Amino acid sequence: MELLRILDPDGKVCRPELEPAIAGAELRRMLEAMLESSLLDERLLRFQRQGRIGFYLTAWGEEATMIGPVWALRPTDWIFSCYREQAAVLFRGYPLRTMMCQLYGNAEDPVKGRQLPVHYSARDLNFVSVSSVVGTQIPHAVGMALAAKIRGRDDVGLVYFGDGATSTGDFHVACNLAAVHKAPCVFLLRNNGWAISTPRAIQTATATLAQKAVAYGMKGVLVDGNDMLALIHVVAEAAARARAGEGPTLIEAVTYRRGAHTSSDDPSVYREPGEPKAWEASDPIKRFRVYCEAKRVWSRDDEERLRQDFAGRFTALVQEAEAVPARPPLASLFDDVYAERPWHIEEQARELEAKVKRHDATSVRA
Repeated sequence: MELLRILDPDGKVCRPELEPAIAGAELRRMLEAMLESSLLDERLLRFQRQGRIGFYLTAWGEEATMIGPVWALRPTDWIFSCYREQAAVLFRGYPLRTMMCQLYGNAEDPVKGRQLPVHYSARDLNFVSVSSVVGTQIPHAVGMALAAKIRGRDDVGLVYFGDGATSTGDFHVACNLAAVHKAPCVFLLRNNGWAISTPRAIQTATATLAQKAVAYGMKGVLVDGNDMLALIHVVAEAAARARAGEGPTLIEAVTYRRGAHTSSDDPSVYREPGEPKAWEASDPIKRFRVYCEAKRVWSRDDEERLRQDFAGRFTALVQEAEAVPARPPLASLFDDVYAERPWHIEEQARELEAKVKRHDATSVRA
């Protein structure tokens, strides 16, 4: 398969006939989101090392794959993420303050401390809860897409996953089901070269991962995942095809994970130290910045103002998040189990309340 590219590594348009028409304000908004993603990663990884949050994943080198596809969709479309798409949910409208509360798992965490940090969920944004189990979100996206089709809606489900997920049964089952039933689903395979410590080269014998689409009977696309314009082009095309009843598309976005897999990982034990450096020339932020500067919608002064503004906003949000009570109320563990609480859940809730009162009374006497 030919690698689709609209911006070359120097940020110049090499396929002008495919260049999407995007207003300057939107180009600027996307670049700001990419830059803020990088700044956020830098700070939050430091927070994890300081013990202020328990876990984190950076997306350095993969920012275009987070922002471009979301921009190409409608707000009513659904997103099923992996666990590296924090920039995607923020770009869709998730408040950074809410994200900070989730990372801390505090009393204002919308998932009430039941998930690891970076496991976001936003029902009002059609952004479905993250799962750590590799590949499980893929059949969920197909289910949503089929439900939309049955209900006569033209909503599309976009699912993010890494190259490692293509080695799971969930991937194969979901692709087959989606193709057979022409589900309006976009499979966005973020090939960053590594499935934690397993290189892509020993996961499959195929030359590309996108060509697996042929066996399932769906369209496959190979795209430069560090090219914002190319990602917008292929996702927009895939979404239009899905809405027209032409079925799913498997998009392989070739990018690179410059950081560790997670804050619990040490990539120095499994990859060559010079490898991340070699990918710096393809950095998606640098490439898109050059393009925006050529369009006269961005400048060095703009970037300096953004950095200063972000630093101030982030500091204020940290102070707010750390002022919130450290844990959700204990009784919240009974919430969201049933739409209406049955008698045995009510009974357990009363038992817990009584035990807490006895414990508090004992502590006061002691």
